[in-house]
Formats: sequence, structure tokens, C-alpha cells
Amino acid sequence: MPEGPELHLSSLYVNKVCDGVVFTGPVRKSEVSKCPDVHFTCEAYRITAASRGKEVKLTLTPIKSDGSKQRAKPGQADQPMDIVFRFGMSGYFRLTTVDELPKHAHLRFYTKEKSCRVLSFVDTRRFGSWHPNGTWQPDRGPCVMFEYESFRENLVSHLSDRVFDRPICEVLLNQKYFNGIGNYLRAEILYRLNIPPFVPARTVLEGLEAQDPCENEKPVTKNVTGKKTVVKAKNRVEMSDLLRMCHKVPLEVVNLGGKGYDPEKADYSGFEAWLQCYSVEGMKSVQDHNGRTIWFKGDPGPMVPKDSKSPKAKKRVKKEGDPEHTDKKKVKTNQRQKVIKQETPKKEKDTRLREAGSKTRKTERTLEVSTPRRRKSSNTDPTTGSLRKSRRVAKRNSK
Repeated sequence: MPEGPELHLSSLYVNKVCDGVVFTGPVRKSEVSKCPDVHFTCEAYRITAASRGKEVKLTLTPIKSDGSKQRAKPGQADQPMDIVFRFGMSGYFRLTTVDELPKHAHLRFYTKEKSCRVLSFVDTRRFGSWHPNGTWQPDRGPCVMFEYESFRENLVSHLSDRVFDRPICEVLLNQKYFNGIGNYLRAEILYRLNIPPFVPARTVLEGLEAQDPCENEKPVTKNVTGKKTVVKAKNRVEMSDLLRMCHKVPLEVVNLGGKGYDPEKADYSGFEAWLQCYSVEGMKSVQDHNGRTIWFKGDPGPMVPKDSKSPKAKKRVKKEGDPEHTDKKKVKTNQRQKVIKQETPKKEKDTRLREAGSKTRKTERTLEVSTPRRRKSSNTDPTTGSLRKSRRVAKRNSK
């Protein structure tokens, strides 16, 4: 699911590809989308984007000709419109030609060019949404990345709320206080601080100040001496401050380029190498009280759900050229050959016995068919018949 860093990268992408581009005509929605229609039509307008936590706002601004004080034509927009997007599970923006329009492009903005292009909001699973004439959602707190001071003040001032009685891993997904934090970010933040996921949130957060004590300190620098690189030790306060880590870790992802939500950067290797806990081999995982999977190391904490199930870990697929894959394949092949060799003598013996038995039965049947059965004669003396015949002949002659 796109989290704060991915939405910010999407806004940067829109600003980059739409810089100097003029759009025209109506905003069109796909037939299958259940989101509201965007009633905006203009002969010429520009598009800019901004992000806040897990929301992106596009601003459509009509272009007015210099010195023109005439009113816009009927049906044509003359005032800017804001459209607020929430990406759901799979939303992102893409600028393509008309012929390369993505299959799941559910909201489309057309350029005013000879070779027309389209800026599309693409959402394969259709969990995302947009709101014409929208504003930032009021129930969401300040952005953890770009409204850091307000984020800290908002959270510290609400620590008495009952929601902080819940496990820290579940509170981190509450966008009222941690706007921009999602599933992979919470796992990485808790892992770096060595905090069990199922401990009360208030015990972790109480004692933190509304103002970051490390905010005015100089950033950590590297001193290079010859071939050796000496890194100064990080401040313990900085490393133990969960709110500061909620600010720093997402910005690290922004600097990496995100998880591929910038269409021009499709390489995932940098992000996968950056992950230390989330979906990493050797880490544990259970489902929290809301059914979301949390990754961690060590003891989960006292508030872990009873009978919690650990989702099946995804096995890393090894390529044919991978030495580890080749070695395992050889071992499995040798094991199969040994099993076959062990089973062969027994199978051959059973086969011979069955064949011998079948031959014996065939021989017995052949003998029974080829040997005729003799009738039992009632006369034991073979000469009796001939005597009777001679007597009948003698009687005829005497007559």
C-alpha cells in the first residue's frame, strides 16, 4: 500500500511531467469507476500537485490570456479546482500517449498538444478515491514528514486519549496522530528503536516533549581520514525518540525514490536493500488486533493477540544462476536417486513374484482346456456289445 513517502513522490512526479504542459477539455472518468464525476471543463489549464501525509491534491488552474477581462464562456471553468486523492492499495499517476493509456486509468486529463497525451490516475484494485473541490481530510493529523513541529505538538497534547492504551504498533497506523505512517514504516521504526510492537503506546510516548530536543543540533557528519571513515556517535536522545524516527525514516525513503511509484524509476533493489525488518528473512510476523501483519524481532510484548496467527512467509525465489539454488537442486536430485535405488530391489522382487504367479495360473488353465474329459461307461466289459450284434445276425439268417 502506498504510504506517505510514495504519495509525496507521486506529487513530485506530477509537478515534473506537467511543468509547462497545457491541458484542455473536460476531465474524463472511466465507466467502471464509482467515484464522483469531476465537473471541470476549460480550454486551457495547468496542473500542479502537493502532498500531505497519505493524501495528494491536484490543483487545476485555468490560463487566462494577458489583459483579458472577459468572462469565461458558458460551461468553461474560470476558477481553480482542487481534487484530493487517496491512493488506496494501488493508486498512482502516469503520463502517457493516448495509444498507451493504462488499462485501469480511472480519471484522465488530456493535454492541448498535436500528439495528445494523458495524465491518468491509475488504480488497479479500485480502493483509491478522489474528491472534487476537496480539502485535506480534517480527521487526519499533521504530516509526519513536512509538518514535523505540528505533528509532535498534536501527539503530545493528546497522550491522555484512550487510544494510547492500545499497542504501539496499532496506534502508529492511526492517521489522526501519525499521518503518513503505514505498515512497512511502523515495522522499520519499531525495529530500529528495539521496541516490542505489542506494548502500550503511552508507555513508549510519555516523557517525550512537544519540541524536539535534537532539532537545533548540528546533523551527524562523517570525518574521512585516509581510507578509514569515522562516524560520530549519534545522540542517545535522538535514537530513543520515536516521534523523531517517525519523521526521519519516511524521509529516507523519499531520498531512495520510493517503491516504484515514480514510473521513471522501476528498480526496486534500492528499497529492498534499505529494508531491515519488514518482510525480511529471519524476522517474525503476527497479525495485530485489526488483522494487519506486523513484522518484528524478539519478544512481541504483553499485548499480543491471543491465538495470533503468523502469516506464511513468502519464500524468496532463487534464479537458475544462483549458486545457492543450484546446490540445493543438486542435493534434492541426489536424495531422489538414493531413494529410487533403495526402493528398486524391493519393487523388482515383488514384480518377479507376481509374474511367476501369473505364469503358473496360465499353465494350469491351458492344461484344463487341452485335456478332454472322458465319459464314464456303464459297461465294464468291452466284448459285450459285439456278442449282442452277432446274436441278432444269427436270428435273421434262421428266419
